[in-house]
Amino acid sequence: MLSRNSILSLYLSLASSIAAPVSDTVSSSSNSTSLTEMCDSSYIQSLIPSNGTLLGIDLIPSSVQATIVDPSAQGSSSSGASSTSTYTSKYCSVTLEYTHTGKGDNVTVKYAFPSPDEFSNRFYLAGGGGYTLNSDATGGLTYGAVSGATSAGYDAFDYSMDEVFLYGNGSINWDAAYMFSYQALGELTVVGKYLTREFYGLAQEEKLYTYFEGCSDGGREAMSQVQRWGEEYDGVIAGAPAFRYAQQQVLHVFPATVEHTLGYYPPTCELEKIVNATIEACDGLDGRVDGVISRTDLCALQFDLESLVGQPYYCAATTSSSLGFGFSKRDDQSQTSDTPEQSGNITKEGIAVAKQIYDGLFNSDGERAYLSFRIGSSLDDADTTYNSDDDKWELNIPSTGGLYVQKFIKLLDLDNLDNLDGVTYDTLIDWMKIGMYRYFDSLQTTVTDLTPFRNAGGKLIHYHGESDPSIPPASSVHYWQSVRDTLYGNLTFEESLKELDEWYQFYLVPGAAHCGTNELQPGPYPETNMEIMINWVENGVKPTGLNATVSEGEYASENQELCKWPTRPLWRSGNLSTFDCVFDQASYESWTYEFPAFKIPVY
Repeated sequence: MLSRNSILSLYLSLASSIAAPVSDTVSSSSNSTSLTEMCDSSYIQSLIPSNGTLLGIDLIPSSVQATIVDPSAQGSSSSGASSTSTYTSKYCSVTLEYTHTGKGDNVTVKYAFPSPDEFSNRFYLAGGGGYTLNSDATGGLTYGAVSGATSAGYDAFDYSMDEVFLYGNGSINWDAAYMFSYQALGELTVVGKYLTREFYGLAQEEKLYTYFEGCSDGGREAMSQVQRWGEEYDGVIAGAPAFRYAQQQVLHVFPATVEHTLGYYPPTCELEKIVNATIEACDGLDGRVDGVISRTDLCALQFDLESLVGQPYYCAATTSSSLGFGFSKRDDQSQTSDTPEQSGNITKEGIAVAKQIYDGLFNSDGERAYLSFRIGSSLDDADTTYNSDDDKWELNIPSTGGLYVQKFIKLLDLDNLDNLDGVTYDTLIDWMKIGMYRYFDSLQTTVTDLTPFRNAGGKLIHYHGESDPSIPPASSVHYWQSVRDTLYGNLTFEESLKELDEWYQFYLVPGAAHCGTNELQPGPYPETNMEIMINWVENGVKPTGLNATVSEGEYASENQELCKWPTRPLWRSGNLSTFDCVFDQASYESWTYEFPAFKIPVY
């Protein structure tokens, strides 16, 4: 069989009479070849393997299209999903199609290949958000990596999955469900890694480092790859993953259900005052007053929300929009509302709403069904709507949860619930059960046996904002605990931590919101995750913490090395520039949940 270099030499000799003028000539590890020569549709067609080489995937050579893109000439940015760098060098954009053997479907994939002199033996994928997969194939270029995007078989470049999820009322598009859940990204990686090795002529013994990075549903996508395609990846970074999709999506309806059940719809300003007053009260429990609750566990254990009853609040009139906190399919699904000037005092009814939301979901027998947002987190899903005609605050059902219930549970092609008439906490739990069982092997993303990923040498950095108002950080803690129990349940707690630390590290980000900084708490946020991961994977430098920078406030630009779970930060008395990472059993237990409302384990 001809080598890649032989194929390229043969192709170039046959095509020399019509080849474009050679330019941008660079030297790769195997030969000196220009990007212009390599970025040719006919040449790339010659690299495509015969059917059966990639099990279940038949690539279509005639579909190949290759063009050189010059971002500097276009004035465009090709930065990755989590990178602020701008990529200006030329790269090769490749589009091709494949079908699943014997199925007759069609999937389009896109790849961006950097020039050989900028290629660093890396393949990289970035996750999407909401119901979308990432449609940008250039995210890895800043890391010297080939990267890609996929149509997932349902034109994911133009449609979000929820738009194609139902063929009609009651009829699920299971192909779209599985492709979105994990299959499309795994196949994108398998095909992309094969073509990358052929494109650059990597020898069999040369390592191609493979990475995935994402947050929110992109974090769920990252974990889906660890769980389902673990052997394919060397390093994965998962932020605020949407684990337990059924529980997570129905949870968005929970705050409105609390208000509906208690019969009290608090003004938005009252909720804001409760949150801000809680932050102020719990700020110093971590040893430093800086506007950040770095220890929500201590806040939950030591602070009584009822002490806020009677405190005054005031808010000026505003116009605001909600985009769904990572789960809205598009901007046109946002909800805009006008609120009047507000003033009053925190009521016991408002505190009852906040307490029940923070406590989590229980059934009518008092059994816990699910966890919730940490105390001090913004109560966005509880925001009510002002009716200017009646001068009243009314129920507002977030479309993030309402859409899921209508389409994925009731199987109706509707974008939200109209009302909560007859809906109880038991109803929410029933919806969670339906979604959990129906999508157990797809959207739930709760496989805890990560042995293939671990045994292949994979490294995992998992992080979550501690004040995330969209995906509760305790959701990530619970998954970490489930993996520890699954793989190291026969070891002591200390032994299991030592084993996990070699390949799976989890970090809570104090004060952070959903996949970003928090306007209410000027805390740190990690910005160099990929650099840390590359150093771990390629140089064997295991992280001792996660670098994070404070973006604003009194301590703006301060660098903090975040504590590795299960240790928690505690600022040193008399030295407010340094904190210790300590383990506190009571605090750890406050993050630990069981869900007896379900009759099977919830990982």
